[in-house]
Amino acid sequence: MTKQLTKQRVLTGITTTGTPHLGNYVGAIRPAIDASRDRNVDSFYFLADYHALIKCQDPQLVRQSTKEIAATWLALGLDTANTTFYRQSDVPEITELTWILTCVTAKGLMNRAHAYKDAVQKNVEAGEDQDFALTMGLFSYPILMAADILMFNAHKVPVGRDQIQHLEMARDIAQRFNHIYGETFALPEAVVDDNVPLLGGLDGRKMSKSYGNTIPLFVSEKELQKLVNKVKTNLLEPGQPKDPGDSTVFQIWQAFATPEQTVYMREQFAAGIGWGQAKKELCALINAEIGAARARYNELMTNAEHIEIVLKQGAEKARGEASALLSKVRRSVGIAPLS
Repeated sequence: MTKQLTKQRVLTGITTTGTPHLGNYVGAIRPAIDASRDRNVDSFYFLADYHALIKCQDPQLVRQSTKEIAATWLALGLDTANTTFYRQSDVPEITELTWILTCVTAKGLMNRAHAYKDAVQKNVEAGEDQDFALTMGLFSYPILMAADILMFNAHKVPVGRDQIQHLEMARDIAQRFNHIYGETFALPEAVVDDNVPLLGGLDGRKMSKSYGNTIPLFVSEKELQKLVNKVKTNLLEPGQPKDPGDSTVFQIWQAFATPEQTVYMREQFAAGIGWGQAKKELCALINAEIGAARARYNELMTNAEHIEIVLKQGAEKARGEASALLSKVRRSVGIAPLS
C-alpha cells in the first residue's frame, strides 16, 4: 500500500495599503497565481488588512486597497477552488494566536527587528526620544506575521530578502512554543526566488509605493502609455546604440517578454532604437499580457458583492483549518473547559 504524501503548504500575504503596480505583479502576483494552479501545492493567499493598520490610519484607503487587491488577484485568474484566499481580519483565530505567541516571545527578539531598529535610529539622528511616535503595532508586528504563518503550519513562505528576518523570528517563536508546550507548529522556511526581477520605477529606483514611482497595474491603456513615457532614460538620440544593462525600459521589457522578444529588443537597442519607439513597443507588450485581465478587473470593481462572497468563502475554508489548530493550542496552554 502506497503512503499518500502530504501536500507542500505555501502561504503568502499582501498588505492592503495601496494599488497593485507592475512591480507587485511581476515580483509576487504573477508567480503566485501560476502556483495556485499546481495541484501538488496547498496554497494560502491572504489580504493582510491588520498589518495595514500599522502604517496606515486612513480607513478609506485600507478599504479601497482591500477591494483593489482582491479584484486584481481574481481578475488575473487566481484558482480559488485550488487555494484558500481570505481576508486576515475574517479569521479571528489569527489574532487570538497572536496573543498566545506574544506570551512566549522574548522582548529582546523584537528589539532586533529591522523595522523597529531603523525607526529608532531615525529618531536618534533627529534628536528625538528613541521611541518617539513608535507604536506597539510596529514593534510587535513580527508576532502577528508569525501567527499568520503558524496558524496554518505553512512549510514555505515566499518573501523578499528584506523579510527573511521575520521568517527566522517565526521559526524562533514556533520553536519556543514547541519547547514549552510540546510539538505543535511546523517550522516554516523562507523562499527567495532570485530569478524574479525587481522592476525599476519611473525614476529608475526600485518601483515602490514609498518612492511614489509606480506604474499601477490596471490603469487605462492611454494612461499606461503616459506613465511609460515618464520612465527615466538617458539623452542618447535615435540611431545611437543604447546599453540594455542600465535601462529601466529594457528591464521592464524583459519582465514581460518571451526569450525571442528579449533578443529582438536587445538587437533594437544595439541598432539605436529611439526612446519614444521603445516605450511605445513596451506599452503594447504590457497591454498584450494584462489587457484582458484589465477588463475583468474593471467589472469586478463595480461588483463588490461578488468580491465579498469570494472572500467570505475563503475565510470559511481558512477558519476550518484555523479553529482545529487553535483548539489544540488552547488546550496546550491550559485554556480549556474544566469538565
